[in-house]
Amino acid sequence: MRELDIPKATNLLNAIMEFELAGVVRYTHYSLMVTGPNRIPIVDFFKAQANESLLHAQQVGEILTGLEGHPSLRIAPMEETYKHSVKDILEESLNHEKKALDLYKELLEVVEDASVYLEEFARTQIGQEEMHNIEIKKMLRDFS
Repeated sequence: MRELDIPKATNLLNAIMEFELAGVVRYTHYSLMVTGPNRIPIVDFFKAQANESLLHAQQVGEILTGLEGHPSLRIAPMEETYKHSVKDILEESLNHEKKALDLYKELLEVVEDASVYLEEFARTQIGQEEMHNIEIKKMLRDFS
């Protein structure tokens, strides 16, 4: 086992927490903007995504403070495109999920062979983000 680079890990955990908190705002916004005949299940999907993003931010924050880090009060930058068709929202969601996946992969690189717990946490999050990517891609199929 190698030694965990705590400053690098805590900086990355803060970036992940900010990104997950931005996801709460993003998915809540999307849930409010959906219209049309399939509104109800899509709204439920986005509300679930917002709740999951909050849970992930809380989990990351607990790990961060456990490593004696200080959680940021910021959220990651978000761009408002003012495009609110279901297709546009799903495409934006897919981009968000891809970035989340990249952040968790970066975390895995930092903690691999240095912390079994953090390595398993990162792998679990990677698996969840990959599943979100698959789900959104399946939802987008009807639009192609």
